[in-house]
Amino acid sequence: MFTPISEKIDIERVREHSKLSPETLSKKEARDRELEAILKGQDDRLLLVIGPCSSDNEEAVLDYAHRLAKLQEEVKDKIFMVMRVYTAKPRTNGDGYKGLMHQPKTDAAPSLINGIKAVRNLHYRVITETDLTTADEMLYPENLPLVDDLVSYIAVGARSVENQQHRFVASGIDVPTGLKNPTSGNLKVMFNGIFAAQKKQSFLFNNTEVETSGNPMAHVILRGAVTESGKYLPNYYYDNLLETIDLYKQFSLANPFIIIDTNHDNSGKNYLEQIRIVRQTLINRDWNQEIRDYVRGFMIESYLEDGRQDNAEVYGKSITDPCLGWDKTEELIREIYNR
Repeated sequence: MFTPISEKIDIERVREHSKLSPETLSKKEARDRELEAILKGQDDRLLLVIGPCSSDNEEAVLDYAHRLAKLQEEVKDKIFMVMRVYTAKPRTNGDGYKGLMHQPKTDAAPSLINGIKAVRNLHYRVITETDLTTADEMLYPENLPLVDDLVSYIAVGARSVENQQHRFVASGIDVPTGLKNPTSGNLKVMFNGIFAAQKKQSFLFNNTEVETSGNPMAHVILRGAVTESGKYLPNYYYDNLLETIDLYKQFSLANPFIIIDTNHDNSGKNYLEQIRIVRQTLINRDWNQEIRDYVRGFMIESYLEDGRQDNAEVYGKSITDPCLGWDKTEELIREIYNR
């Protein structure tokens, strides 16, 4: 049984709450065109989708954003960064912190109406105060209209990629959308999802029959896998990349593009491994031109402080998956830049 605990949400009214000015919108659209060019192979810069595992604290996230924006300006000729502002977190068994959308205050009870405002406000502030653009995960497809005017990159997670609604909604998104391999590691599941996302689809969405245009910028994110016994199976190794490239060719998809998720099951939740994974992938790119052509981005989890904590006690330290701290993040980005 469903019990309404709020009035029906007026989406247009929500969007008015944090609407970009014409000047800011113009800057965002310019960066979005740059990102599209990278996805389509017209711009050879590396893409970094980088930032906290979850955006749990507005001021800490903005502190991070200002530092990232300054660094982006320094490396902009070789690296293009989209900041992770992830506001809804998938939970394996439904327990735990579910993100800013659910809990705008980590020490308070869930409040999704206030969470929607907090989510929009955070994306808005990052965009307007730093000129960066943002990424978020589409955990709840029906919530997409609440943020799609602000977000420049969408991810479909490992637990969602097999879901037909996620695939079909992704086909109507007009920004790059990365689909992760499922936790099982089955790459064909992911590629079937991308195939569906790149095609026109017809379905019911938010009480309306819709037809989508297809999303030619739907692409691969490799995030590793885990067995039933809990053994991690990374999929960023040389042979894994060649297998993924071969599947791209078999599926004949538009704009082939592979992002390596350096954390999650690729790192075995050991956040420091992200550094080694980036280094190894760059070596593989140098060694094999085909890998260089396909593997053109990294997804990196980083925040102000190293590691994670159970409760929000240390400013700028993750309360979900462990992240690289800022000092190591800056060193890694400069290392990528100077290769």
